[in-house]
Amino acid sequence: MVWQPELDELRERERLARAMGGPEKVKRQHDGGRLTVRERIDRLLDEASFHEIGAIAGSAEYDGSGALCGFTPSNTVFGRGTIEGRPVVVVGDDFTVRGGSADATIHEKTVMAEQMANEFRLPVIRIIEGSGGGGSVKTIETKGRANLPGGVGGTDAFYYCTANLAVVPVVSLGLGSVAGLGAARLAASHYSVMTRSSAVFVAGPPVVARVGQVLGKQELGGWEIQTRCGAVDDAVDTEDEAFAAARRFLSYLPTSVQSLPPLTASDDDPVRRDDNLMSAVPRDRRKVYKTRPIVETLVDHGSFFEIGRNFGRSVITGLARLEGRPIAMLASDPYHYGGSWTADACNKLTRFVDLAQTFHLPVVYLMDCPGFMIGLEAEKAATIRHGVRAMAAVNQCNVPWCTIIMRNSFGVAGAVHQPAGRLSLRYAWPSAYWGSLPLEGGIEAAYRAEIDAAADPAAKLREIEHRLNRLRSPFRTAETFWVEEIIDPRDTRRLLCEFSRLAQPLLTPGSSSFPMRP
Repeated sequence: MVWQPELDELRERERLARAMGGPEKVKRQHDGGRLTVRERIDRLLDEASFHEIGAIAGSAEYDGSGALCGFTPSNTVFGRGTIEGRPVVVVGDDFTVRGGSADATIHEKTVMAEQMANEFRLPVIRIIEGSGGGGSVKTIETKGRANLPGGVGGTDAFYYCTANLAVVPVVSLGLGSVAGLGAARLAASHYSVMTRSSAVFVAGPPVVARVGQVLGKQELGGWEIQTRCGAVDDAVDTEDEAFAAARRFLSYLPTSVQSLPPLTASDDDPVRRDDNLMSAVPRDRRKVYKTRPIVETLVDHGSFFEIGRNFGRSVITGLARLEGRPIAMLASDPYHYGGSWTADACNKLTRFVDLAQTFHLPVVYLMDCPGFMIGLEAEKAATIRHGVRAMAAVNQCNVPWCTIIMRNSFGVAGAVHQPAGRLSLRYAWPSAYWGSLPLEGGIEAAYRAEIDAAADPAAKLREIEHRLNRLRSPFRTAETFWVEEIIDPRDTRRLLCEFSRLAQPLLTPGSSSFPMRP
């Protein structure tokens, strides 16, 4: 065999690459409760489906005769594989080699991974640990110079990181300490998840200590901080749970904007009725209720996949299915601020509508919104600016939209319950209640003279409130066609399944008229 010596050298280099940072570094990774990058890739992808690219890239050492005597692989591993038979690109940081820092990074591998996903229209999954190929102060000494951030070729990787948001599904997993560029790559995703033992930050504790803040990793960038501020979507206990979340998220989405979300078989009765819906919304409007059980009742059994539960909590967002057709599910949560839109909720909604628009997902909105959050803190948070940005996102989207008004719809935020200027389907439950502003607090201003002149001002206030509430009946609004249909709540699933059937032929592959914003 003429080329056997070269093949032998290739296999030896591949063996050295698979050794990663060596037995001691691999043991340290395992002792920390973390898998190696190659173990992670094997658990994420379908069995034996990984095709690695650039495995033998790294730093080699040669003896005096030019023979290979040592090899340190690149701390980036990437290639193609499949998840449930669908092709994906996966790129992961190898923390056993220089902690994932720039000293052991071959920049071109990260760029090619993102570029491959972009050019071949394949979802990309980033497994991030360390700085994700970012900087290290030792780089100055090892390279003999300092790098200018974003210098020639330096922005290519992050250009594709953000450009891919408009083209293919992007999932990022934070599995360890994630800092700098790694944190930016984690945030530049359609869906991100971290393990609860991990930490994410722009700069780690040693750097932050230089500005006078002495904090541990969890205090600075633990899962509670990052999921509550919205930097990371979700947190799970184990790496296997993170892999499962990534696989499930991708199951609702097309491989790229050039195709449609995949349909699956469903044996859930589309006309199924649930009597519990009749009492889901209390008659007493001051009482809150749980929205998630309503969502679970209406969509296909077990299909609801919530995204970002800890952030912008007055709004619930997630993916689900109706008769096996993927949809984007948006719902109010009156347990938090009565369902009012806070600045965080508006940002969450904007990003979620962008996701639906990018990947051709019809939107279902279960609405109970008394308006924007009010008060000094709401004003300091520029709630109205974030609110009109959410309004723009809704009005710009062109995917089919269906709204179920469960209870409140008030003010400017209440007006954003469907895209303006085009048809959407809209149904109201008998519990629906709407207007320019809630009666509470408005009666005193509008009827001040009448109330002050009454012998019993409190009784007069109750009388006026009772009179106006009778006029607020949704049936009176329906007389003038301001709301098209008032329905029995038990018919909601049937109507939503019909909506998904009507929406399916309207979905068109192709790029969105506006890109997904991180």
